[in-house]
Amino acid sequence: MEPVLFYGVPHGCSFGSIVALEWLGQPYRLHRIDMLSKRSEGFARVSPLGQTPAMIAPDGKPLTESLAILHNIAARGLDKGLGFAQGTREFDDLNWMLSYLHTTLHSDLGYGWNAYKLDEDDHAGKAFLRRLAREKSAEAYAYLQGVLEGREWLAGNTKTVADAYFIGIARWGEDLGLFDIARDFPGIHRHMARLEADPAVIFAHAIEDETPHRSSGGFCGQLTAQDLDARLAA
Repeated sequence: MEPVLFYGVPHGCSFGSIVALEWLGQPYRLHRIDMLSKRSEGFARVSPLGQTPAMIAPDGKPLTESLAILHNIAARGLDKGLGFAQGTREFDDLNWMLSYLHTTLHSDLGYGWNAYKLDEDDHAGKAFLRRLAREKSAEAYAYLQGVLEGREWLAGNTKTVADAYFIGIARWGEDLGLFDIARDFPGIHRHMARLEADPAVIFAHAIEDETPHRSSGGFCGQLTAQDLDARLAA
């Protein structure tokens, strides 16, 4: 049975998993999770921590965490260059890049999102977290900009799941009002612009925004809450 990806809105890092599934081109379904609303019992069975992305994998078992899901997708897309065989240097490079994006860029920008979780009148706390997000993520953006000098993609000679994950989280620098990416990191901006023109990225934006969309991959439709319950009961 086709896998089901649970993606979070607004602007979740699960965006990258949608892009990767589109690049894979195999049948899949999506299930929308509003991260600002109460989670359903069905989603809790797939993701007990209530985090996205989460996936009902092709074998019917739950899979959580971006890196695990992206590696699952990559392993099914070796023929397309989305990933590489484990044990190769190319796999190590991809795994390193995914880890850097997750543990550094994602985490650094996360300080900015955490500022919104503080009490409304905690101005000092909010300012501290935003400053921390800006200072730390600036280093990450600058480092990644250096990586992109002289190469077209983040991890190899073709686009991989690392580029898919990148486009889902690199946008946060402007979402949070921390940077003008085009001005502050022109190399990052060029890579983002290239990805933004990709049909899979355009599709993922339309899915998030609930606007008319056209899949260039294997999208089979959204799974309703009722469909999810039936799928989990099977």
